[in-house]
Amino acid sequence: MSKQPTFALIDCNSFYASCERVFRPDLAKVPIVVLSNNDGCVIARSYDAKPFIKMGEPYFQIKHKLKQHGIVPFSSNYALYGDMSERVMSLIEAMVPAVEVYSIDEAFADLTGIDGLDALGRQIRAQVLRCTGIPVGVGIAHTKTLAKLANHTAKRLQAQTGGVVNITDPVKRDWVLRNTDVAEVWGVGRKMKLHLDAMGIKSAMDLAKADPWTLRKKFSIVIEKTARELGGARCLALDEPDPPKQEICCSRMFGKRLTELPPIKEAVATYMMRASEKLRAQGSLCKKVRVCIRTGMFNPEEAKYANGVVVDLPYPTDDVRLLTCHDDPRRAADHHRPFAGKAGESGANRR
Repeated sequence: MSKQPTFALIDCNSFYASCERVFRPDLAKVPIVVLSNNDGCVIARSYDAKPFIKMGEPYFQIKHKLKQHGIVPFSSNYALYGDMSERVMSLIEAMVPAVEVYSIDEAFADLTGIDGLDALGRQIRAQVLRCTGIPVGVGIAHTKTLAKLANHTAKRLQAQTGGVVNITDPVKRDWVLRNTDVAEVWGVGRKMKLHLDAMGIKSAMDLAKADPWTLRKKFSIVIEKTARELGGARCLALDEPDPPKQEICCSRMFGKRLTELPPIKEAVATYMMRASEKLRAQGSLCKKVRVCIRTGMFNPEEAKYANGVVVDLPYPTDDVRLLTCHDDPRRAADHHRPFAGKAGESGANRR
């Protein structure tokens, strides 16, 4: 029995789309997309819809493509997704010693000291699918970053892997590292990829072999830890908390043009309530509020307008009543502009 730290990442496949398919089994073989609040833009796609529809595309611009390719659109149902997420996480928690719920559709599990890792991965996948109808991928490795990479491989090569990839074996780990673009590594975004490319770091293996101190000096301790984890050195433990966000933002596109102030005020008040919930959840206080508003982005024939205003609060607070008193969208609106396409709130934290 190995005592080397071992982690699994269990990630639901196309989670929002999979939730919708649970209650529409007739669409099991039909591509679907899920739309944002007020059916503004695409926020989720089933695997078979991805070749035709990009993430974030406005719904009104792609209606013809949806019809052309037989893709079924769904309005988002966050209550459903939250309930399904709780069911999935409860099943995982019952099968492993410790779990860190990373997001609504992802969880890390501590498998240290457990034998039969491949069999356990297949058991988790089968149990979640049987009890919820949600397909998941399972990646297993000796660090969280490698487990993320293993999970990515499980999804990318699902036909060959059956949705479970265990790279605790060094030979399998090195194969995955060599055959994965550095952009697919957890925490490496598009801008970071450009910097790494300039250094000749093209693959995950290149990053694993890079000098960690050089990476720390040139970029940050985060990318240094990423490289060390790819090399097999554990830097991230289970349940390691994220630092509090310094800014919390809540904004939405409207489903139609708004030309009157009352519905805009109502929407902004709702966004402030949601932002304050996030603020209290991380134990922070807010000392500034920014209210912003703009016209739609996707009509080339219409004049564009965007504005925002920052309001200093009398004292740091998480009280939605005080925050709402200072979120009047009229501060950001120009009365000469006849309509709005999007509104939002953001707050700067004190702690």
